[in-house]
Amino acid sequence: MFYVYALNSLTRNYIYVGMTENKERRIKQHQNGNNKTTAPYRPFVLFYTEEFLTRIEARKREKFLKSGVGKEFLKQTLKSLQ
Repeated sequence: MFYVYALNSLTRNYIYVGMTENKERRIKQHQNGNNKTTAPYRPFVLFYTEEFLTRIEARKREKFLKSGVGKEFLKQTLKSLQ
Protein backbone atom coordinates (compact mmCIF):
# COMPACT_ATOMS: atom_id res chain seq x y z
CA MET A 1 0.00 0.00 0.00
CA PHE A 2 1.01 3.57 -0.68
CA TYR A 3 -0.25 6.51 1.33
CA VAL A 4 -0.67 10.15 0.43
CA TYR A 5 -0.93 12.32 3.51
CA ALA A 6 -1.22 15.93 4.58
CA LEU A 7 0.26 17.45 7.72
CA ASN A 8 -0.68 20.78 9.24
CA SER A 9 1.86 22.76 11.23
CA LEU A 10 0.63 23.68 14.70
CA THR A 11 2.89 26.74 14.87
CA ARG A 12 2.70 28.20 11.36
CA ASN A 13 0.33 28.44 8.41
CA TYR A 14 1.83 25.48 6.52
CA ILE A 15 0.43 22.31 4.96
CA TYR A 16 2.81 19.58 3.82
CA VAL A 17 1.77 16.86 1.37
CA GLY A 18 3.76 13.66 1.02
CA MET A 19 3.68 10.05 -0.12
CA THR A 20 5.04 6.93 1.60
CA GLU A 21 4.73 3.18 2.02
CA ASN A 22 5.16 3.40 5.80
CA LYS A 23 2.96 6.17 7.16
CA GLU A 24 3.88 5.84 10.84
CA ARG A 25 7.63 5.92 10.19
CA ARG A 26 7.34 8.89 7.84
CA ILE A 27 5.23 10.97 10.25
CA LYS A 28 7.76 10.27 13.02
CA GLN A 29 10.53 11.51 10.73
CA HIS A 30 8.64 14.76 10.18
CA GLN A 31 7.92 15.18 13.90
CA ASN A 32 11.56 14.52 14.85
CA GLY A 33 12.89 17.06 12.38
CA ASN A 34 14.65 14.50 10.15
CA ASN A 35 13.19 16.11 7.04
CA LYS A 36 14.97 19.32 6.03
CA THR A 37 11.89 20.77 4.33
CA THR A 38 9.50 20.33 7.24
CA ALA A 39 11.80 20.69 10.29
CA PRO A 40 11.18 24.45 10.77
CA TYR A 41 7.40 23.91 10.84
CA ARG A 42 7.20 21.29 13.61
CA PRO A 43 5.09 20.07 15.36
CA PHE A 44 2.49 18.69 12.98
CA VAL A 45 -0.91 17.09 13.09
CA LEU A 46 -1.88 14.52 10.46
CA PHE A 47 -5.26 15.57 9.11
CA TYR A 48 -5.64 13.81 5.76
CA THR A 49 -4.70 10.37 4.38
CA GLU A 50 -5.55 8.35 1.29
CA GLU A 51 -4.51 4.76 0.41
CA PHE A 52 -3.50 3.52 -3.04
CA LEU A 53 -2.54 0.13 -4.43
CA THR A 54 0.16 1.45 -6.76
CA ARG A 55 2.91 4.04 -6.50
CA ILE A 56 1.74 5.59 -9.79
CA GLU A 57 -1.77 6.25 -8.45
CA ALA A 58 -0.39 7.68 -5.22
CA ARG A 59 2.04 9.95 -7.07
CA LYS A 60 -0.76 11.33 -9.27
CA ARG A 61 -2.82 12.17 -6.22
CA GLU A 62 0.16 13.68 -4.41
CA LYS A 63 0.87 15.94 -7.39
CA PHE A 64 -2.77 17.03 -7.47
CA LEU A 65 -2.83 17.83 -3.75
CA LYS A 66 0.34 19.92 -4.17
CA SER A 67 -1.31 21.97 -6.93
CA GLY A 68 -3.29 25.15 -6.28
CA VAL A 69 -6.65 23.40 -6.55
CA GLY A 70 -5.42 20.54 -4.38
CA LYS A 71 -4.12 22.89 -1.67
CA GLU A 72 -7.48 24.67 -1.63
CA PHE A 73 -9.21 21.31 -1.18
CA LEU A 74 -6.91 20.55 1.77
CA LYS A 75 -7.48 23.98 3.31
CA GLN A 76 -11.24 23.46 3.13
CA THR A 77 -10.88 19.96 4.58
CA LEU A 78 -8.79 21.30 7.44
CA LYS A 79 -11.25 24.13 8.04
CA SER A 80 -14.16 21.66 8.27
CA LEU A 81 -12.27 19.65 10.90
CA GLN A 82 -11.74 22.65 13.17
